[in-house]
Amino acid sequence: MAVKMRLQRHGSKKRPFYFIVVADGRSPRDGKFIQKLGTYNPLTVPATVQIDRQKALDWLHKGAQPTDTVRRILSFKGVLFLKHLLRGVGLGLFDEAVAMQKFTAWSAEHDAHIAKRQGAHKKGRTDNRNQPVVRKVAEAPAAATIETAPPAATPEETKTAE
Repeated sequence: MAVKMRLQRHGSKKRPFYFIVVADGRSPRDGKFIQKLGTYNPLTVPATVQIDRQKALDWLHKGAQPTDTVRRILSFKGVLFLKHLLRGVGLGLFDEAVAMQKFTAWSAEHDAHIAKRQGAHKKGRTDNRNQPVVRKVAEAPAAATIETAPPAATPEETKTAE
C-alpha cells in the first residue's frame, strides 16, 4: 500500500482551505484518510500552516511519500531538516543533543526571518493606504514640436494692384 502525505481540499468555491493528511495513494483526493497532520490556509498573507511535527516525522520515517506541495510545507516548517539531522544521528556523525541544538538555532533564525517578512508586508500595506492617489494629466505637446504648414495666401494678397 503506497502511503502519501497530501492536501485534502475544504472550504467553499474560490476560498480554499486544506487539511494535511496521510492517505492511501489510491483513495480519492477528498476521500478516506489515515491521519490528519495539520492545516494549510493559503488565503492569509503569509499563508498559515499548522502541523504536528512529531506525527509528520513519524510518517516520514515509516516511508510516507509527500506530494510536491506538502514537501515544500514540511521543508518550510523544518520537518525535513529535522529528519536530515536525525539521519546524521543514526549514522553516528553527531549525538542527539547536538542535532537538537542545531535545530533550535535554525528554528530561531527562521522565526526571526518570518517575523521580519510579516513586518515588511504590514508596513508596505500601511504605506500604500496612507499614500494619496495622484493622477497625472497628459500634457499637450509643445508648440515647437508641432510642424504646421505655412498659411496659404489669401485671395486679397494674390491680386496685384490694379
